[in-house]
Parts: sequence; structure tokens; C-alpha cells
Amino acid sequence: MAADVLLELARVLEDRKQADPGGSYVASLYEKGLDTILKKVGEEATETVIAAKGGDRKQLIHETADLWFHTLVLLAHQGLGPEAVLQELERRFGLSGLEEKAARNET
Repeated sequence: MAADVLLELARVLEDRKQADPGGSYVASLYEKGLDTILKKVGEEATETVIAAKGGDRKQLIHETADLWFHTLVLLAHQGLGPEAVLQELERRFGLSGLEEKAARNET
């Protein structure tokens, strides 16, 4: 179910590439380009960390949703979707974090 939400959101974000930037927040991010999108991802990551540190679970969920949303915008801008990330997570399933990290260092 959660993956379905990510995939549906990815379709909407893809559609926004054709939308009027004056009427769509996402289209305006695409129009402003990569640096603006990266800035938003960074801002949302920082807000997520602050929410976690503050201990407010509702705020943490809210900020994490913002972070995931803007990360999906970034992926779409780069021609990627959540499927690529989900496939990578699936590939890592069953590996220990130490094994996965060691494998990255070998390449």
C-alpha cells in the first residue's frame, strides 16, 4: 500500500513537469532547477532532524513527509522514480549494513 502511494505521487510529479509554474508549486521547482530543489531537500532534512531532536512525533512525521516529497521531486527532476530506490532497498535486503557498506567500498 505505501509503495502504491509513492508510485502514484511519482506519476503526479511527472505530470507537473508539463504544468504551468504559476499554478503549480512542483512545476515552479522544476522551472527553478536543480539548485533550488536541492536547497529544499536540505531544508527539509534539517527540519526533520530538528523535529526528531525535539521529540514531537507528529512533527517528525510531518517533516519526514515533506522530506520524502521533496526527495521524490528531486528524483523526478533527475529522470528517476521511487521504483529505483525501492529496487535498491530490495537489493540490500538480507545484507547486513556492514556488508553493504563494504561492497560499496570495493567498487
